[in-house]
Amino acid sequence: MLPAIKDYRALARRRLPRFAFDYLDGGAEDGRGLARNLAAYEQLLFNPRILRDVSTVDATVSLFGQVQSMPAVVGPTGLNGLYWPQAEETLARAAHAAGLPFAMSTASTSLLEDVRAATAGDLWLQLYVQQDRRIAEDMMRRAQALGFSTLMLTVDTMVHGKRDHDVRNRFKMPLRITPRLVMDVATHPRWCVRMLRQGGSPQLVNLAHSADVPVSMQAQAALMSRQMDMSLDWNAIAWMRSHWRGPVLIKGVLSVADSQLALRYGADGVVLSNHGGRQLESAPSPLEVLPAVVDAVGDKLDILVDGGIRRGDDIAKARALGAKAVLLGRAPLFGLAATGPQGVADVLQILREEFETALRLLGVPAARQLGESALSEDYRQRLARL
Repeated sequence: MLPAIKDYRALARRRLPRFAFDYLDGGAEDGRGLARNLAAYEQLLFNPRILRDVSTVDATVSLFGQVQSMPAVVGPTGLNGLYWPQAEETLARAAHAAGLPFAMSTASTSLLEDVRAATAGDLWLQLYVQQDRRIAEDMMRRAQALGFSTLMLTVDTMVHGKRDHDVRNRFKMPLRITPRLVMDVATHPRWCVRMLRQGGSPQLVNLAHSADVPVSMQAQAALMSRQMDMSLDWNAIAWMRSHWRGPVLIKGVLSVADSQLALRYGADGVVLSNHGGRQLESAPSPLEVLPAVVDAVGDKLDILVDGGIRRGDDIAKARALGAKAVLLGRAPLFGLAATGPQGVADVLQILREEFETALRLLGVPAARQLGESALSEDYRQRLARL
């Protein structure tokens, strides 16, 4: 096991072709949104207390009636087949072995049915809604029949953010064979062998299945290029309720006003997210807006947060600010790209151990007891002035 998440990131960078690593690691435009997500955690300090009995600590929390090993969910990410074959099955098995839910993306490269066959653990569905809503309706129907527990509607991708790294690398699906791509791929032979073993370029099989289009990257790329449903509004929650029996989350909230609307229109929770800094570059960090949202609706909605979690300390900080849990995006993927299934397991173990260490050093014996008192006096004074 490597020491930290950043070590798996460094190894992933060496083992992936440039276009694949940049797609995983990069943010929108100049990357300031991504940098802001990381800086928000770095700037937040603790208020450790001493001489408290922390001979045992309880990292578990309850989320939507399910007890999990720590306040985290392995979050939804797309095109994971670029990093390892059967990526979603691998991520789901590792998440469930670690006692965590796994949220599967609409843009996954494995079928819902195959992931369910791979594990009996708690599965969530992340949903994109395109102009033909029958595609999303079919995906909800399939997930519901397979026992997926929770639906997460992502609302911050009406259009794709400007990602300069993809433009520079001329990366789009299906991959276009260019001299630059050939050179990039040729210098990563182990990655090439893995891709050949899975049948070549990863496929957006979930989307293709629900849209009833041929299993070819040309057809799937054409499908993905269609506009998202830009008419989607708050009434979409009622529409989803007609197709989904479990909890419904709205992912992409970054304001108190929208969190209050989510409550008014019947959501069970929100995910504060700027899409990992990949959409609107000058959007605030989710951690920055978390205290105000918790103050406004935290007693009525379950609030989750993503973006920038690289340490167990970061999970503790989000929990102390009032989040029920965090979504893990890039961190498990760094492990996946670095060493496959073992890398994902290692990353989740590192985060769990760091989180438990933080609880002990804070003098807080249980995750459910984390609150603002665990944060520095200076920070609490600034909160009080808001």
